[in-house]
Amino acid sequence: MTTDSAPTARAAFSSPSIAKPTLLREGGGAREYNSYLLYALVAGVPYLLKRALGLSLGTYFVLAALLALPIGALTLVVHSWIVRTPTDQIGALPNQPIEAYMTILDKELKAKYHGSRKIPMEEFFERYFDGDIDLTGDALEMFEKRYDWAIFPITLNVARFFLLQWIPELLWHSKKQDETQVRDHYDRGDDFYAAFLGDRMVYTSGLIGDATRRETLEELQDNKLRDVCERVQMRAGDRHLDLGCGWGTLAAFAAKNYGTHSVGVTLGRNQTAFGNARAAAWGVADRAQLLCMDYRDTPRRPRYHRITCLEMAEHVGVRKFNEFLLQVRDMLEDDGLFYLQIAGLRGAWQYEDFSWGLFMAKYVFPGADASCPLNWVVAQLEAAGFEVRSSDTVGVHYSATLDRWYENWMQNRDQIVKTYGKRWFRIWEIFLAWSVIIARQGSSTCYQILAHKNRNAFDRGALIRQPLGYGMPSGSV
Repeated sequence: MTTDSAPTARAAFSSPSIAKPTLLREGGGAREYNSYLLYALVAGVPYLLKRALGLSLGTYFVLAALLALPIGALTLVVHSWIVRTPTDQIGALPNQPIEAYMTILDKELKAKYHGSRKIPMEEFFERYFDGDIDLTGDALEMFEKRYDWAIFPITLNVARFFLLQWIPELLWHSKKQDETQVRDHYDRGDDFYAAFLGDRMVYTSGLIGDATRRETLEELQDNKLRDVCERVQMRAGDRHLDLGCGWGTLAAFAAKNYGTHSVGVTLGRNQTAFGNARAAAWGVADRAQLLCMDYRDTPRRPRYHRITCLEMAEHVGVRKFNEFLLQVRDMLEDDGLFYLQIAGLRGAWQYEDFSWGLFMAKYVFPGADASCPLNWVVAQLEAAGFEVRSSDTVGVHYSATLDRWYENWMQNRDQIVKTYGKRWFRIWEIFLAWSVIIARQGSSTCYQILAHKNRNAFDRGALIRQPLGYGMPSGSV
């Protein structure tokens, strides 16, 4: 709609649904990284070795292939320590001493970091978990100002974890590995997860419905459950499969409200028991069932009309991703719909993104190495024979969800510390506080993707939606 009045500027971060930042800061990363220098080193170092050792041209190409990854990794490590802060900043740092944010209890550590001396983020959270550091205030408020007290280099410990654990896990992803990681994580105790997930027990991003007010966690999750069911056009009698179903809330919700026959698959024993009990409590035990098994063992016949997968595919792994999508395609009816909700990382990375991502891989979501930029996910879907119908980026909705989780976690501090100890409380405290910001600023986000088989006979007309603004006065052209 056009008007004669001047446009009104929108207030930044005006929605009460979102935790408003107190310090906006851009970190160093891809923009400052010189790819041309990398190419020169990858080509030049093997050439110098060839000249010095009198090697053949064929040997040079072999050396170049072998050394490309180590050279690239080394340049990232060095650059992460020397990168300059981008100049296009919105606000200035408070320039407070590190003591304003934390109390360092270990004498040797305190001698290294005091006053204006910033601590590497990896060293901070490791020592905080070990009890060598206490916070002087709220973790979320502290992390809003993290660039005032932290730096984000690739430390020796980060490099060691990446090389000796993250890469081997990426390359392997056996059933036994996935089972061990999932059960160690999700069978810790339902009370642990209920302490932040609340009554819905949904461990995936919710959706903001009303941006003019602060919706509750339950409202955010109910918004998401309805949204998923509507996106895939669930109807009574549909055979619905939810891969990586968690505590089974979506399966029970679809069966109760849409009349589906829903099957959820999870490796978590506690989740299976909880979900089947919830389905019985909701009166849909005959139409909603959770199976405790690896996704690779999911019953493939009869095929399913609707398949959903919310934030499990990351754990499938990069190496197994195409195989997973081919399995989904085989299990889906030719006129069926596939909904994929998957966490991902931005391509225009900053070093903070690396620090957070490897922290998550080590402590929160081990094995979730298929968290990739959107273009990679879409390419994988298309290669597996799917057509992507729609894609939405909902990272800011995830930030709102994480903010509610953090609030719940802090309210249940005493219970968690008593049952699981201070270390577990602190790990999740940092995970949730930091992730509120990471999701809000786009370091990591979440994609909602609706896809179907790319077949000539598929009725694409059934998915037509009205354009935004349809029916409104359009003005003159």
